Amino acid sequence: MAGKKKSRPVVSGLVVLGLVATSAYLTVELRKQEEPGITEVRNVGVLNGTRGSAAPSEDKGESWSRLENPARSVLRGSDGKVKAVLTDGARTATLTGPARTFAEPSSTASKVSTTDWVRLMPEPWSEGAQKEKWFKDWYAENRDSKEDDVFAFAFQYVAGAPEKKDGQGIAFRGDANFGPLNTSGAEGGDLRLEQSDFYDYLGAPYPFRDGATGSPEAMRARSLDCSGYIRMVLGYRARYPLMSSDKSGDGLPRTANGMARSKQGADVLPLTGVSVKDRPSGIDQLQPGDLVFFKLDARTKERLDHVGMVLGYDTEGHLVFISSREEVNGPTIGDIGGASRLDGNGYYAKTLRSAKRL
Repeated sequence: MAGKKKSRPVVSGLVVLGLVATSAYLTVELRKQEEPGITEVRNVGVLNGTRGSAAPSEDKGESWSRLENPARSVLRGSDGKVKAVLTDGARTATLTGPARTFAEPSSTASKVSTTDWVRLMPEPWSEGAQKEKWFKDWYAENRDSKEDDVFAFAFQYVAGAPEKKDGQGIAFRGDANFGPLNTSGAEGGDLRLEQSDFYDYLGAPYPFRDGATGSPEAMRARSLDCSGYIRMVLGYRARYPLMSSDKSGDGLPRTANGMARSKQGADVLPLTGVSVKDRPSGIDQLQPGDLVFFKLDARTKERLDHVGMVLGYDTEGHLVFISSREEVNGPTIGDIGGASRLDGNGYYAKTLRSAKRL
């Protein structure tokens, strides 16, 4: 998330444990004091089809239409139901497929049942790209696919997720931590250390396109901070290009702040600032797979310091996101340390500042 922070004085083991326990208690208790959420926000721009002009498709009565804010193309079947949403400048595509339910019973009673499948296209979308060969080939391969998508990847790191190794014996999926315990004190509420990237989780060096090599630290094994988690899911697993830092070229930057301010993808909720008054006034533009960015920590000044991914609406009608968090010690859609809801006036809803569709 944020950059490195200055070192803190070393204290005795008992004091450390006391500080961590106190910090955890205060963090959770403060975030429990959330105002009731509201449930009226819906992604009506995609679902109701009342805007944009339709054009017939080459396949069985399908039709394409254009919508704005952000500019995107929507493919509908002959029954009028959405089959795909593709946003100008973005490579993530939302396709309609079999219903799935995502749950995390250890941290929340919330469940998200969805027919949305998020996959990565080989090129960014642009108006009219449905006529191009690259898209026709990609869509033919993916339209009815039940192969793991971005959401499947995301839930392969939550609490209790089983480990799986690749041909080289490297565990590339399984229950992830957020980061090592902060044994130098719990000043400001830090329970665990940040800066655990996807290659730390893997425990293997990763050569970036700019020539830099990511070198894992043993103490960060099986750990992913919030941006490291997004880089694992969208980058290492879904193959979105990765940058070694926030300034090393084109691709997905290292930190939440770098991602939010990157020119990659399409800005769904443009960043206007990091203060309370810069909270977006509405979130109806959001759709599953969007990255959402938060301002949680005053110490990071003008930097955004947390990132998550929109999952969808839970069974109570709240828009839920998934992210890696220190209180849960890993990826979660849970309520520990604040409910993972973007609507209403809870902790994360109030600290939301922008959103991007990669």
